Amino acid sequence: MNTTVFAQGCVAVRNMSSCSLVFDSTSRGGWQFSMNYRYFKSFRHFTGKEEDKERIEENTNVINHDNSIILGANYTINSRWSVSIGVPMVYIDRSSRPRDANGQRVPERHYVTSKGLGDIRLMGYYSVIPASHKGNLMVGLGVKLPTGNYNFQDDAYVNGTFVRRAVDQSIQPGDGGLGVILEVDLLRQVQRNVFVYTNGSYLFNPRNTNGTLTNRSNPYEAVMSVPDQLFLRAGARYVIKKFQIGVGGRVEGIPVHDLIGKNDGFRRPGYIISAEPSAMVTFGKHIIGINFPIALVRNRTKSVADQRLQDQNNDGKDVHGDAAFADWLLSVSYAIRFAK
Repeated sequence: MNTTVFAQGCVAVRNMSSCSLVFDSTSRGGWQFSMNYRYFKSFRHFTGKEEDKERIEENTNVINHDNSIILGANYTINSRWSVSIGVPMVYIDRSSRPRDANGQRVPERHYVTSKGLGDIRLMGYYSVIPASHKGNLMVGLGVKLPTGNYNFQDDAYVNGTFVRRAVDQSIQPGDGGLGVILEVDLLRQVQRNVFVYTNGSYLFNPRNTNGTLTNRSNPYEAVMSVPDQLFLRAGARYVIKKFQIGVGGRVEGIPVHDLIGKNDGFRRPGYIISAEPSAMVTFGKHIIGINFPIALVRNRTKSVADQRLQDQNNDGKDVHGDAAFADWLLSVSYAIRFAK
């Protein structure tokens, strides 16, 4: 039985995802090398669950084109233990129509970009229920290393001139935090060709802020936050020999409050609920998979900084920042296995 384990997403803030492909769960061990490409375009602005449709109509929306490649290696030690590493490389461009020296929006879009190494993830996995053709229950514990640049800078058009400064948090290659990752993966056969699955992960980022300036007007958003992230998916797969087709749901996002540490600085908390069709095929040592989550619900929740500014103003007006979300995400993976 071939299985896949993904943790991928198009969250409101940034590409903060990892990916692994796992071959036969009954394997006696060996190496697996993988490459995952993913792309999404975030361009629809939401405040809470309500879309700010006028942003697209007026061409004032911010657009991110997010491209990333994640190189992975997994070593299965035995039927119980395995370890993996994920190394992301990103290239993201962000466009908007900034204001000129007179405060008027310029007619053309201006672009900033970021690129380079992201935050590397190291994981160890233990099979709580021994792997078999009927499924598996696996738990994982790992770390996210602050290897990505969290103060990537480019020339931004500001008030009629170009200024070298940090790019927006949503396209920073890294977040500056040393994180701890918890993961759970369950696969179970329910009929001859039908398997159900669920897997989720939570990233604990104890660091409060990373010191990167945001140049935002809200005084509580002067520097960038280092937020937690969460991910959960569930669904079913139908297996026909070497082919699999799947359908499921997923939720991913950034919480308003971290489970460990403070919540100062700028973040765009929120979540996305998506429907997720998928397909996979294996041939010999090779495996190719594709996932295509389609957003159903997008919610940019109110941040701590929003609430603090609202309390400071004390004028009865709601302070609630927005965020740009994607309609869908494309993820294509390839892996090759070298058994012992």
